[in-house]
Amino acid sequence: MDSSSNGAADTVRTATRALATEAVHAGREDLAAQGLHIPPIDLSTTYPSRDSREEAARIDAFAAEGILPEGQPVYARLGNPTVARFETGLARLEGTESAVAFASGMAALSAVLLARSAAGLRHVVAVRPLYGCSDHLLTAGLLGTEVTWTDPAGIADALRPDTGLVLVESPANPTLTEVDLRAVAHSCGSVPLLVDNTFATPVLQRPAEHGARLVLHSATKYLGGHGDVMAGVVACDEEFAGQLRRIRFATGGVLHPLAGYLLLRGLPTLPVRVRAASATAAELARRLADDPRVARVHYPKLGGAMVAFEVHGDPHEVIARVRLITPAVSLGSVDTLIQHPASISHRIVDSADRHDSGVSDRLLRLSVGLEDADDLWADLSGALGEPVRVPVPLHEAVN
Repeated sequence: MDSSSNGAADTVRTATRALATEAVHAGREDLAAQGLHIPPIDLSTTYPSRDSREEAARIDAFAAEGILPEGQPVYARLGNPTVARFETGLARLEGTESAVAFASGMAALSAVLLARSAAGLRHVVAVRPLYGCSDHLLTAGLLGTEVTWTDPAGIADALRPDTGLVLVESPANPTLTEVDLRAVAHSCGSVPLLVDNTFATPVLQRPAEHGARLVLHSATKYLGGHGDVMAGVVACDEEFAGQLRRIRFATGGVLHPLAGYLLLRGLPTLPVRVRAASATAAELARRLADDPRVARVHYPKLGGAMVAFEVHGDPHEVIARVRLITPAVSLGSVDTLIQHPASISHRIVDSADRHDSGVSDRLLRLSVGLEDADDLWADLSGALGEPVRVPVPLHEAVN
């Protein structure tokens, strides 16, 4: 049986290790002692135990505080050894005590909101833009929450006695807008700050170091990195992790062990993938900025593998003309993807709110993969079509 432990007990600090080293080894340190090289996949849904009194005590501890059972697992909805390895690895990369994985990024965000609502704190302060479904979940109040939208400077004034969470995404989806995380954390006071770090990954920033209590990832994206796994994860302190585990157990938003294995497979190459794709993205952003067919380019100071740009022409035609680049929703894979946020990822957001947060109808979002920069540019340049001709005023034409 896979004897990996579960959660905070495994999250031993190794401050002298570089992030690239942690990405390779975190969550795997016990393998050699077991005579293993690759982490095993534990697909069991339940585990035998002949001591029902001990099982009762362990389940009581979990139900009260979300404390993971020591020793062998109990039931897959409480925790899974393969998933626990991924949680340990991600927590180490983000510099937090723990991490809790879910079936999707939206399941992870829902668990955070439910945990705060359970404490009687249903009010959320949020900064746009956010991922479209995150925006919709808050705006529609589907989980009984109430949201106040504000800019970073207005966070402190928006807080109320029943505020349970402040939510920002930086760089933001899809405009790549950045916020000063340390200043935002200061504005939150004692209210937990959740930072969606999906675009940056811990390779480019670690929000916990700037005061965030919760770090959210759609692990479907860069953490998995190959477009073949759907998952979400929250990196946080052990106290909040216990709350999230209780929510996960009660709601059933668990991550399948095979998905946990694929995520654990993706972590070792995360730094290499992000840095390589970021270098190509920066080059494409430079070329786009110099192209007269492009009205505006959005690329964060932080860097990264995401580029957004607004075209003078029809963005739908650009989508239709790419051949090497894949026209598809999502991001963070080894291949380059392009999509039109106003039609797909942010379609569910009210059009006025989209426009107010900078998501124009001519904006395209590019997730840069690991292809050669010249090949990508050749495809993108061809898809942009002929330059838009601006009519010359008559008096200038005569002169």
